[in-house]
Amino acid sequence: MRSLIAILTGVVMVTACSSGGGDAQSTPPPDPPPVAEFGLDSRPDNQTCVAPPRPDAVTSVAVQEPFPGLSFGPGGPTKLLMEPVAEPRWFVLRKAGQVQVFDPDNPVVSDYLDFSGVVNTSGEGGLLGLAFHPDYPATPEIFFSYTRDSSPMRSVISRVILDDVIAPSDIGAGSIEYEIISIDQFASNHNGGDIAFGPDGFLYIGLGDGGGREDPQETGQDTTNLLGSFLRLDVTDAAITYPGNSYRIPSGADGNPFAGELKCGPTLSNPNNCPEIFAWGVRNPWRWSFDPMTGQLWAGDVGQGAREEVDIIERGNNYGWDCREGSLVFETTDCNATYTDPVHDYPHTEGNSITGGRVYRGAAISGRIGEYIYADYGSGRIWALRSDGQGGYNNEQLLDEPGGPVAFAADADGELYFANINNGRIFKLVPGAGAGGSSIPDQLSDTGCVDPADVTAPYAGLLPYDINARFWSDGADKSRYIGLPNGTTITINGDDDWEFPAGTVIVKNFRLGGNLVETRHLMRHPDGVWAGYTYQWNTQQTEATRVIGGDVVNIAGQDWVYPSGAQCEQCHTSAAGNALGPETAQMNRDFTYPSSGRTDNQLETIDHVMMFASPLAGTPGTLPRLADPLDSNASLDDRARAYLHTNCANCHRPNGGTPVDIDLRYDTALQNTGTCDMAPQAGMLGIMNARIIAPGDATRSTLVLRTGRRGDNVAMPPVGSTVVDMAGVTLLTDWVNGLTGCQ
Repeated sequence: MRSLIAILTGVVMVTACSSGGGDAQSTPPPDPPPVAEFGLDSRPDNQTCVAPPRPDAVTSVAVQEPFPGLSFGPGGPTKLLMEPVAEPRWFVLRKAGQVQVFDPDNPVVSDYLDFSGVVNTSGEGGLLGLAFHPDYPATPEIFFSYTRDSSPMRSVISRVILDDVIAPSDIGAGSIEYEIISIDQFASNHNGGDIAFGPDGFLYIGLGDGGGREDPQETGQDTTNLLGSFLRLDVTDAAITYPGNSYRIPSGADGNPFAGELKCGPTLSNPNNCPEIFAWGVRNPWRWSFDPMTGQLWAGDVGQGAREEVDIIERGNNYGWDCREGSLVFETTDCNATYTDPVHDYPHTEGNSITGGRVYRGAAISGRIGEYIYADYGSGRIWALRSDGQGGYNNEQLLDEPGGPVAFAADADGELYFANINNGRIFKLVPGAGAGGSSIPDQLSDTGCVDPADVTAPYAGLLPYDINARFWSDGADKSRYIGLPNGTTITINGDDDWEFPAGTVIVKNFRLGGNLVETRHLMRHPDGVWAGYTYQWNTQQTEATRVIGGDVVNIAGQDWVYPSGAQCEQCHTSAAGNALGPETAQMNRDFTYPSSGRTDNQLETIDHVMMFASPLAGTPGTLPRLADPLDSNASLDDRARAYLHTNCANCHRPNGGTPVDIDLRYDTALQNTGTCDMAPQAGMLGIMNARIIAPGDATRSTLVLRTGRRGDNVAMPPVGSTVVDMAGVTLLTDWVNGLTGCQ
């Protein structure tokens, strides 16, 4: 509300009486103060809170041995994977069949499970892959890939139901193993081995061509058998039973390319195309992984005598073997299909057996974020592939290590490790010598964004603001500020998102129990790139120190997440305009400005002090406005849609960087969000007939259930939070239960 000062006028007569008489005198009233119609009279003068140039990117890479006392050789390791829990352990597979675990903070190895009695270790066989159930540890199941000691040798994918996720009993003595699928192998090589759950919640399986030279069984181009392929199976559906119905085939518009055909058996003798197949034409996809940000499946496919290749595996694609080896023609007989070329391949002068890696999503090696880092088992060389922005990729050698890198893995922060089967040791990729310098101050007091006389107070040149629908931040109270460089303005685009100029700093303070715990700066650097930085407050409230690479600190019994730069980027997406809060629908509200004590609509005040590039295209009453999810006077639908817009739509929108195709922006009609009465794209959570949103039934709605989860790989949000927003879950539950349809 604007503050209007009412001036009451009148005539005051003063009479002086005395025996000698006198003159009547009148005193004129003082000039009235000016009428204040806006929250501020002028734009804040921001001379110091301006984004500096970006820190020099760290591109140099070195190798460190983080657990020097550990060795898993001889006989392993073949696979390394971090447990998806709040306090994770490393799981290590040994070729001979042992599963071992250790705590990274206390690296003492203990035995977990043992397959040595059933595993065939000849050639490339052994215990090769594992994957945690998408709902682990709530669903205590781990999936394994190994070659069974049978005649013929078989590749087996099995499901182990644990009686205790910390220290399970042996299989058959408490833990139970069920075979999901098995495939006959004709040689002891080209067995594939990796398995993983994709972002769609389905289990992916990589299988080689069955072994031997030159694909003697001609399996690579034959889709009536399971070899030489990537399989995709639904193994979490509630209707699955053992034996006989151990998996289902993903079907529908995004289903497997041969969905609807009869399931294939373990041999080459199948009368139809195999519905289990997701993609084919691979020789031996030994190691592969999903990019945790985009969901793309990156694979290293081992070549024969000339080329090693890197592929991005997509539904229904034929990757060429044995008509192609990498980018080269291998043979021409019966080769007339359309093939998908590798994104990169290299000759055997560089190495002779690719070990597929991972897309780097850590923070420590900032110049390598988004690059695919992989190795060669034979030469030991480690490379990085980076997109050239034009559909191609540039390859750069990072390291020349001893031969034997057999598998890559990422820790909870996205930092990369690899295991060497020759020496049995685990190594970590770290910033190398001459790592780039930083223009970002280590102390908050040096940023120019705080009051020089009181570091807990904002700099006077910042514009304070608030939003209608506040993002859940684990119960913290927040204050928000915009540091807009002098002489620049904000552009409101056609979607009513706000575009900020280079040099902008968005500041957010977080308080728990009244005490400052964190200050975050989201900066648009002079080159136009956005990046996030965070500062941790000391207990004396006298200074905050920059946290590099992220951290989790227990504060008064609550685990508080200080996000890494990479985690900031996961939420502050370019599709959402990077700066999430300041947009028209969020800013269209009243705010009391501390410097003036006046209350006014924020849009009108910002327009008045000329911080917009163009005048407002309407009055606040005609412009978009989000509801407050906590406002019981607003409709349930408006409150729930506002909550989803704030907490989810930064990623879940077109081009938002997630592998699922849903749109949770508040102005997208429910029937167009891709959620209502739609099967989940990222796992069923073990629920019969689950839907992303099941109108009238929140218990079948994965959107609600994932919002109520923390500490596992199905939680939403996936980063930055350890405390469930119970009020938000209740709001979404009430909303979904009240829906009668999707209109």
